[in-house]
Amino acid sequence: MNGPIIPSSNGNTPVSRRVRALLARLPRPHRAGIAALGALVCLLLLLPSSTQLAAQHSTPLPLATRLPLPLKLPPATPTEDAKALEWRAFEVASGDSLARLFDRAELSPALLHRITQLEQAGQRLVKILPGQVIELGYRDGQWAALRYQVDATETLWVQEQEGGLTERLEQVAVEKRQHFASAEITSNFWNAATAAGMTPNQIMRLAGLFGWDVDFALDIRAGDRFAVLWEDDYVNGHFAGDGDILVAEFVNQGTVFRAIRHDDGHYYAPDGQPMKKAFLRAPVQFNYVSSNFNPRRLHPVTGRVRAHNGTDYVAPVGTPIMAAGDGVVLQSGYTNLNGHYVVIQHSSTYVTKYLHLSKRLVKKGQRVKQGQTIGRLGATGRVTGAHLHYEFLVNGVHRNPRTVKLPESKPLAAAERPAFTQLSDTLLKQLAHRQAIQLAMQ
Repeated sequence: MNGPIIPSSNGNTPVSRRVRALLARLPRPHRAGIAALGALVCLLLLLPSSTQLAAQHSTPLPLATRLPLPLKLPPATPTEDAKALEWRAFEVASGDSLARLFDRAELSPALLHRITQLEQAGQRLVKILPGQVIELGYRDGQWAALRYQVDATETLWVQEQEGGLTERLEQVAVEKRQHFASAEITSNFWNAATAAGMTPNQIMRLAGLFGWDVDFALDIRAGDRFAVLWEDDYVNGHFAGDGDILVAEFVNQGTVFRAIRHDDGHYYAPDGQPMKKAFLRAPVQFNYVSSNFNPRRLHPVTGRVRAHNGTDYVAPVGTPIMAAGDGVVLQSGYTNLNGHYVVIQHSSTYVTKYLHLSKRLVKKGQRVKQGQTIGRLGATGRVTGAHLHYEFLVNGVHRNPRTVKLPESKPLAAAERPAFTQLSDTLLKQLAHRQAIQLAMQ
């Protein structure tokens, strides 16, 4: 039986002789091409198969050499992953930093550095305050996660995952509830606002809205009244914090002031003029006044009639004194008459003076901002008791800071006026409606 022809080791079979004869009759370029093709086929036959390659590299390649997936998958949900972690709580102590807290937790500075390089963690964890709690999660004794409740509505999560650290802010739904308060002042503003159900924070914010028009230390009179509509934040039905004042009205000695919160977060009068002005009416918060503005006032030491070109604010020693407006410190020094004093040049027109300080916190030539603390109230110089003597000069002439006409700030842009007017009308109607209901219930 004729079987298949198997080539011998010397290549001298009838088939091989016929192939060599055929190749001999081909042109030289064709023979070269066929030789190259044959060499390539032999090389491929000698290479290992894909199965062999897989066997040789059964250990995964390092992560650094892996190619990223074309689809960026979201990180695992922290609440699900947290179930498998052991959590340890670390309270922030007085004078604590994140580095000290990590040291107490026996975590490395290298991990701290990695965490603080994250965008959200780097911003929020540097602002930790005493009493706050940072929770650290561990898996099999190794650190795996961090969570930090930024406030009542937001929690920061940092997790160690296969590709490195990930972070996210977990926010809960916040419910906004409107609240209303209104009262007539009989003794003082603070007592009236407290009786109306306002918190200390809300009271100060309300006074701050009208602090450019009303001196709440000296100008308040029995019969003045206020009304305010504001929002509070609630989470899961529980109070979570004071929200924004939406609209407020203050009637001081017959003059009505109104403030409406615009979409830009600032407050304006109904005509679009900003509530914030170039100068505060009072540079200090206090609850007792020793003397009012009076050009014919008896001097407290000499007993003689002498112009008292300013306003005296009596408050405890150390009370912060604020710059009434932006400006540059013209003088910061001490004399036997004025004690520690500061003079601020606000423009070529306006100058303010602050006398009898216990401590000066600014230097000559320093630029200051409105509301910045420039010193502490004291009893230095020729005085009978602790107080601030405050002067307001216009073109070198003493003027009453409580009544002088102050320069106006830039009004609301004309393009924004229609939307603001509509918002203002709506909120003022709501405020008036709430006042009418309260009046009817009395």
